[in-house]
Amino acid sequence: MFDKCQSVCSCYHFLCLPRISSFPISLILSTVICNFRGSVTQGLALEVGETVQILEKCEGKGVFPASYVHLKKAIVTNRGPHETVVPLEDPIVTEVTSTLQEWALLWKQLYVKHKVDLFYKVRHVMMELIDLRRQLLSGHLTQDQSRDVKRHITVRLDWGNEHLGLDLVPRKEFEMVDEDQISVSDLYKMVSQVTPKFMVRLNKNGGPKNPEKVDRLSLSHYVTHTLLVTGRMLLNDSKKGPPHVQYRRPYGCAVLAMSDVLQTISELKEEKDFVLKVYTCNNENEWYQIHENIIRKSSTKYTAPSTNYGLIISLQLLRGDMEQVRRENPLIFSRGVAITRKLGFPDVIMPGDIRNDLYLTLERGDFERGGKSVQKNIEVTIYVLYADGEILKDCISLGSGEPNVPEHRSFVLYHNNSPRWSEVIKLPIPIDRFRGSHLRFEFRHCSTKDKGEKKLFGFAFTPLMREDGTTLSDESHELYVYKCDENTTFSNHALYLGLPCCKEDFNSCPNIPSSLIFQRSMKETFWISTQLSSTKLTQNVDLLALLKWKAHPDRVMDILGRLRHVSGEEIVKFLQDILDTLFSILDDNTDKYGPLVFQSLVFIINLLRDSKYYHFRPVMDTYIQKHFAGALAYKELIRCLKWYMDRSAEVVRQDHIQEAMRALEYLFKFIIQSRILYSRATCGMEEEQFRTSVQELFQSIRFVLSLDSRNSETLIFTQAALLNSFPAIFDELLQMFTVQEVAEFVRGTLGSMPSTVHIGQSMDVVKLQSIARTVDSRLFSFPESRRILLPVVLHHIHLHLRQQKELLICSGILSSIFSIIKTSSLDTSVQEEVEMMVESLLDVLLQTLLSIMSKSQSQEAVRGQRCPQCTGEYVSCLLSLLRQMTDIHFQHLMENFQSKDELKEFLLKIMCVFRNLMKLSIFPRDWNIMRLLTSNIILTTVQYLSPALHKNFTEADFDFKVWNSYFSLAVLYINQPSLQLENLSPAKRKKVLDKYGDMRVMMTYELFSMWQNLGTILSSGLNCCVRLKFDCLNGFGSMFETCFR
Repeated sequence: MFDKCQSVCSCYHFLCLPRISSFPISLILSTVICNFRGSVTQGLALEVGETVQILEKCEGKGVFPASYVHLKKAIVTNRGPHETVVPLEDPIVTEVTSTLQEWALLWKQLYVKHKVDLFYKVRHVMMELIDLRRQLLSGHLTQDQSRDVKRHITVRLDWGNEHLGLDLVPRKEFEMVDEDQISVSDLYKMVSQVTPKFMVRLNKNGGPKNPEKVDRLSLSHYVTHTLLVTGRMLLNDSKKGPPHVQYRRPYGCAVLAMSDVLQTISELKEEKDFVLKVYTCNNENEWYQIHENIIRKSSTKYTAPSTNYGLIISLQLLRGDMEQVRRENPLIFSRGVAITRKLGFPDVIMPGDIRNDLYLTLERGDFERGGKSVQKNIEVTIYVLYADGEILKDCISLGSGEPNVPEHRSFVLYHNNSPRWSEVIKLPIPIDRFRGSHLRFEFRHCSTKDKGEKKLFGFAFTPLMREDGTTLSDESHELYVYKCDENTTFSNHALYLGLPCCKEDFNSCPNIPSSLIFQRSMKETFWISTQLSSTKLTQNVDLLALLKWKAHPDRVMDILGRLRHVSGEEIVKFLQDILDTLFSILDDNTDKYGPLVFQSLVFIINLLRDSKYYHFRPVMDTYIQKHFAGALAYKELIRCLKWYMDRSAEVVRQDHIQEAMRALEYLFKFIIQSRILYSRATCGMEEEQFRTSVQELFQSIRFVLSLDSRNSETLIFTQAALLNSFPAIFDELLQMFTVQEVAEFVRGTLGSMPSTVHIGQSMDVVKLQSIARTVDSRLFSFPESRRILLPVVLHHIHLHLRQQKELLICSGILSSIFSIIKTSSLDTSVQEEVEMMVESLLDVLLQTLLSIMSKSQSQEAVRGQRCPQCTGEYVSCLLSLLRQMTDIHFQHLMENFQSKDELKEFLLKIMCVFRNLMKLSIFPRDWNIMRLLTSNIILTTVQYLSPALHKNFTEADFDFKVWNSYFSLAVLYINQPSLQLENLSPAKRKKVLDKYGDMRVMMTYELFSMWQNLGTILSSGLNCCVRLKFDCLNGFGSMFETCFR
């Protein structure tokens, strides 16, 4: 067979030579795609799925044919006796390949053990994984599609690993994490986050068993389609020929629930057709609410179609913002798609977004019969007119995609003197035409006679803007109806504009002469409602006064004071204009208006802290970066802020001070940006004065934090507000100061906080939270600043750990520190920082763990539960620290002990903690990655500590307790279930050996070496030594048998 193959293809030698140090990092890896029995001289038998490292390719005889394998590039990691070959392909693809090979053996066992249901489920998942892997390898997926495929893969991998009893796989961005690249604390957090796999249990129908625990999708969103016909008044009119006059008449309504739409089209990439039934209204008086009746299924109020016809619409779901949607779907927008804006404002209004739309709803009317035997057929015509009486063209929009029109005629309800229309139109009126414009509504009776006449019988009107400059309020308006007839002309609009349009107008001008051309119909009324969506027009008098402050310079103080009475909705809507106005007032007279402008700015900043307006913070950021122009503002802002802080020790009511503290982040944004603008304009003038003012401001900050607040709840709130805001200013300071300078500012501030942990639990929490945010800030990521900040941070952590206070918060801070140091250690030296942490934390960490473990050990014995989360957090912190320590750190650690008693106490503590780690259930069974890493760190630490044990506690200084603790630890270590490689599957065993080797053997060599060092002592015949020898030998038999059988 081999001879036949060699004539048509090249052959390969596989990699079987001894390993040499000059072997290249890159190599060729191949996957076997066909079985080969190796029935040739020196032939290599191959099985489908195996991997072979290729040494060289030859023409002629080799060890197997080249056509039997698929080639791919690979690299060697962890070079040495336990090196690993990693293919140069997507890690997800590699994981799927290895996982499927591991599952295959377990899958067959499911059938043997009669677990048929799980057998078929796993088979289905394996086939899905093969298909998803094929899609990734095709190379035809977009980034979003590739990410979606990877998400599906990881969900299936985690499901299969769980049901097959395999280990938990921590991931980051869908890929397995490399535990060598992250801290133990980060690894622990990742594994903890993966553990709660199922949050909702489903019933057999696919619904949640506990629906009250599920966030329900709101079903109150519908797409409604209102159908109107244009033609004769009566649909069943049998008259022939086109009608003389056409009317808009209600016909039917169709409704589509968005919940049904989203379930159908969420996974589709193209349009989907929906067929909607069109229902007709049984009574035209209820036409205005036919869609609500359909949604409520009030079937007595509408009629279903008798034939199988309806309305067909096509829908497609497009994800992303408008810019992204346009970029990704150019063909859709090339067809002239109409874009409909939200009725009202979007969630965020960015600076530069200009809009001026007035939405008008014709609600209802009450009209007299007018001497007729039957009720009227009433049509309303709407006009928008400017101050000079000109009808504004193109200012009425009936819907997106339709051209604007100069007038609008409502639909007509048959024989109804109290019609309810609920018809919405949009009035896109230019801002410069808004003032002075008004709406006129003309009412006509539409006859059903042959000529189909429309007779004018009344009108109503309303100005768009009040005398005080505010626009129509967003509410329902009851307008007066004035009598007129068909011969009436409105050429002189001033004849009616002087009349009251509504009750509010009548109250403001009661002395109206009765001899007017237009008389009000006392029994007729007309209702409309309006909603303004404008970034330039307001309905609030106080806000309008602020924006036009130059018209009343004598009222500026009062105007600024009334800003707090303006609603939050109006403020965020006009945020840029308000801020421009405030800084314009500040420039006008800083001494006079400075404090009030500062208070107004603080009020606005704190408004954006409210959850209702929090999403407007990007608007403020954009304004500061691109639109703010107050180059001199920083001086007054610093002065006011310092004045507030300096008064915190003497003022009883500190609400205004606390508000300023909460606004600290954005106050500093304005200060720094103002200084940048001033520096650009003056080429850096007054730089020294600015630095001095900031230093003085920080002296005031330290003063506030250093005050004794134990007897003042008000002062506690002030300090808490300052500490909560303080870490947010670091990035702003880094724009003007060096990293070291900012770090010194922060160190001085954190150092001014009381060192005691008895200042009150709530304040302790706030203090630690501020430290936590400092550690998580960008400032702490710089090595030069970390060396400055780390001592004061560790000082506060040490105090709390020593008192066993706020352990969870402290563990979170330590986890963040270890994560940052581990990341930094990949690029730069962190020896000095690790040295600080060893000196400050190692001993107190051991003491904390012993305390926690002693409590959890008793609880575990009673309830059979695992140790609480706090234990795992601190174990991961200790392991992170030990892992970062080098021989230099261990050497310094040993040298720093003042006596052998101190060294003995330390050794007993750390070995006791290690023994508890192996005896207590710190990590669940499927956290094998954590168990193995823990064992590796313990082994490395023991290897570092063994010389100190031999040097200080042998010969005359022999100590039975220390040696017994050491040997007990070794015996426990070697017999750990997670290290018994014989019980693992071949694939898992290979992974462990490639990564760590057989750690039992390494510990045994260490133990044997230490045992040999006791030779002279063992021969002395001391009772303690004999007792030690037999105590240890009780565990040696199984240990050596395990390691060397």
